Amino acid sequence: MATPTPQISVVIPCLNEEEAVGRVVEQALEGIRNSGRPGEVVVVDNASTDRSAEVAAAHGARVVSEKRRGYGSAYLAGLAEAHGDYIVMGDADETYPLQELAPFVDKLEAGDDLVIGSRFEGTIHGDAMPFLNRFVGNPILTGMLNVLFGVKVSDAHCGMRAVRRDALAKLELHSTGMEFASEMVFKAYRRGLTVSEIPIDYYPRVGESKLNRFGDAWRHVRFMLLYSPSWLYLYPGAALLLLGFAGMLVLASGPVDVFGRSWQIHTMLGFVALTLIGAQIVQLGVFARTYARVRIGEEDPLLDRLGSRLKLEHGLIAGGLVALAASIGLIAVGAEWALDGFGTLGRVYETALLATLLGLGIQVVFASFFLALLSMPLRRETLR
Repeated sequence: MATPTPQISVVIPCLNEEEAVGRVVEQALEGIRNSGRPGEVVVVDNASTDRSAEVAAAHGARVVSEKRRGYGSAYLAGLAEAHGDYIVMGDADETYPLQELAPFVDKLEAGDDLVIGSRFEGTIHGDAMPFLNRFVGNPILTGMLNVLFGVKVSDAHCGMRAVRRDALAKLELHSTGMEFASEMVFKAYRRGLTVSEIPIDYYPRVGESKLNRFGDAWRHVRFMLLYSPSWLYLYPGAALLLLGFAGMLVLASGPVDVFGRSWQIHTMLGFVALTLIGAQIVQLGVFARTYARVRIGEEDPLLDRLGSRLKLEHGLIAGGLVALAASIGLIAVGAEWALDGFGTLGRVYETALLATLLGLGIQVVFASFFLALLSMPLRRETLR
């Protein structure tokens, strides 16, 4: 009799899990049977140095080899080899109840694109999750993901999850490390996929943990910041820019008495520095968002609207006018200084303000050229 085409593929990354992987494969097969659908178990041997691959195969798994180390690398290899329409993911250390995968698949069949297990909404047994991970690391990382990307999940890094095969092409996953888990969640939200959660039990692992608590946490943080240019660049840059510019305007006409102290040119120069630093950071944020939109395919409604209305010439005109006005002001100050015999410069506050505006105008001009370069189409049409 012909083997039915699997509807479910359970993908399990494995690195030196000889002690547990056999039972995990059996649990996955039990879960497939309980779901009433045909399926397969794919174990990705991630360069194990023990008998993990042999044990997994002996218990009924199809073993795929991936020599490049990394949680994401293993999953990318396994997802490419999976045949099912519904793909369930879980670890090879007996921490997740793969025998209870049926509710995940039911949700996918009902129309959800990604279903994530929630250990915090379920039950964490014994010392399955160390104190720092449970009360510090996971809540902070999940909270960051929720804030930075508008995600609404309680356990963004749960390793038991399920995804529809037809959603994988939209996700365009590529991370090779532990940040793979974060990438899957925030891209699902950014691309408008339907995401849900299911409370699960979480059990103490069998064997030695492969996690690097601080190293893997930093990889998650770094990855999230790189994919959220608004929070990394635009918001802090805009705050510095507005603070610096407001301070310069207050001091533009001379010293100001506040809180019983006289704030003079040294304070003005501090606000000048804040303004220029803020402007640089904001520019980097605009560059990053443009790069993500044009080169990576990230959706950005704001840039889409602005890009259809603002052209290179608009930036050149705006920056040029600011630079020209500042130059005229500096020439006037210089002329006054010359008429006074080049003695003490009397308009130091106005000079600081005008010099800053000159720098901002020049930045806008050259930033406009760079944005135009970033936005140029990659494909060159053949001349006929």
